[in-house]
Amino acid sequence: MALPNILYIHSHDTGRYIQPYGHAVSTPNLQKLAERGVLFRQAYCVAPSCSPSRASLLTGRYPHSNGMIGLAHRGFRLSNPEHHLVYTLRRAGYYSAVLGAQHITDSSAPIGYDEHIETATEYAKDVAPAAVSFLERPPPQPFFFSVGFLETHREFPPPDAEDDARYCLAPPTLPDTPEIRADVAAFNTSVRALDEGVGRVLAALEKSGLADNTLVISTTDHGIAFPGMKSTLKDGGIGVSLIMAGPGGFTGGGVIDALVSHVDLYPTLCDLLGIDAPAWLQGKSLLPLIRGETHDVRDHILAEINFHAAYEPQRAARTPRYKYIRRYDGRTAPVLPNTDDSPGKALWIESGWQKQSVAAEQLYDLIFDPGEACSVAENPAYADVLTEMRARLEQWMQETRDPLLHGALPYPPGAIVNDPDQVSPQEPTHPISS
Repeated sequence: MALPNILYIHSHDTGRYIQPYGHAVSTPNLQKLAERGVLFRQAYCVAPSCSPSRASLLTGRYPHSNGMIGLAHRGFRLSNPEHHLVYTLRRAGYYSAVLGAQHITDSSAPIGYDEHIETATEYAKDVAPAAVSFLERPPPQPFFFSVGFLETHREFPPPDAEDDARYCLAPPTLPDTPEIRADVAAFNTSVRALDEGVGRVLAALEKSGLADNTLVISTTDHGIAFPGMKSTLKDGGIGVSLIMAGPGGFTGGGVIDALVSHVDLYPTLCDLLGIDAPAWLQGKSLLPLIRGETHDVRDHILAEINFHAAYEPQRAARTPRYKYIRRYDGRTAPVLPNTDDSPGKALWIESGWQKQSVAAEQLYDLIFDPGEACSVAENPAYADVLTEMRARLEQWMQETRDPLLHGALPYPPGAIVNDPDQVSPQEPTHPISS
């Protein structure tokens, strides 16, 4: 059988806020994809920040291992670009093309794609037609085609009439106010634009006759850009949609509840294609789940954040029941620039967010507190759990030689960052010269 094509469709800041995960926004094309493929209900990124998350998926390595500990457009870089998936796929005979958002470099040239397709913007209105043209050629096969949509990144478009703010639900981290409902309505309009773009690409794939031999991977980088979600290690920040449909058993509308991580996609593809997995990979193949050989491939997932707009180093371990988060910056106050400006953020600031304290260690019992609102790290009843979760995190950091074990992370020369005591990522930034 011919090697399958791979269509990698990804969005910005969407979390799981799409129809297949039960949210009240219409995404019929993503719903259709889920119904013919496999939906992962417990998929997590490894970093709730754009470039670190994307780089980890495409290198199979955590940010502190691959070097992408901050945002590409702010001067952070992969330590070894040839760890990118396209290099391994090229050795297996794949042609690669990238279109739209990729956010691992300021340009795709250092990554090594065979083709970089330019568009006027990275929004679906421009990306989808260009993707359709690529699929209609037809392209060389087998191919790896990265299609990135800027939706649902802020700023959101004005809400369509279909997205009536009066009937929207505030995110779980925010109160139900007219301003926040209006913001959600605008977000929903962005989600629907994303879905329309996905639909156009999938329709072109079907029309081209390539669908039967193409594995579609649909995901996003991290959680939605609302306070307490994106740029946090809570589930609202690291929980992501993941739908895979196509050859290899990714069919039939299956739903998988096992914990899976973005770093698992690279080894999964190697397993599916029958090619040797590079030694640097830090994830696990998901094919045993797809084949029904096991109920779990991992008993916990791991995540981190280092730099977003500002430095805020944290690490997290999550099991099916517990979440452990540890901070390493010594701060007791929140880092406001790492939250995108929004009506919800303005409300938090007006209400004294700057004066809220943050704990160096947090432990959540996700059975009784799925919203991660009340840490039990100080509760003696959870002392054994706290010890176990600390050990999981420490073992991971030791095994992956996390530089944070030896002190504060260095700022790469040329990187641009905000001061942690600022309020907005739009305030003046500080270039690092050494």
